[in-house]
Amino acid sequence: MEARENAAATLFSLSVLDENKVAIGAAGAIPALKKLLYEGTPRGKKDAATAIFNLCIYQGNKARAVKAGIVAALIRFMKDAGGGMVDEALAIMAILASHHEGRIAITQADPIPILVEIIRTGSPRNRENAAAVLWSVCTGDFLQLKLAKEHGAVEALQGLSENGTDRAKRKAGSILELLQRIEGEDSMQNS
Repeated sequence: MEARENAAATLFSLSVLDENKVAIGAAGAIPALKKLLYEGTPRGKKDAATAIFNLCIYQGNKARAVKAGIVAALIRFMKDAGGGMVDEALAIMAILASHHEGRIAITQADPIPILVEIIRTGSPRNRENAAAVLWSVCTGDFLQLKLAKEHGAVEALQGLSENGTDRAKRKAGSILELLQRIEGEDSMQNS
């Protein structure tokens, strides 16, 4: 285990450089890092998560991470507030949400309840990242918007639009606009 964790720390350091992101991802490191997320010590998990985050900044590694099944691990960590990995999971999730395959995998993992809960109760940074993921998942997806509304997103987002970071306020405002549009469509269909 110690050797694997040392390797993760090395990959974390190497993955900072853009030219290394491609080579490390192509070499198949992401599945091994994902495994360490489950099995490592707290320090090993953090190093693995940071390496995955750095690697996923490169567009080509986002698909590799999705294929490795990283989204399920991230959702698990987001649901375990006491596990100490919520920050890292949301940061990676926010990057993956900007990629088509990532957005599909995230949507299939039923993230709406936990995202709304984090927007409601999380730290400022986590609320911001959760709003970014929610925006990516809900944009252009009527079903996800309806789910968000059903899980209390309107109230959570109104609070975020008043008390969030600048980016969080923008994302909250954008999602609230989308939610208002579906309300208008719903009322037109029901009349």
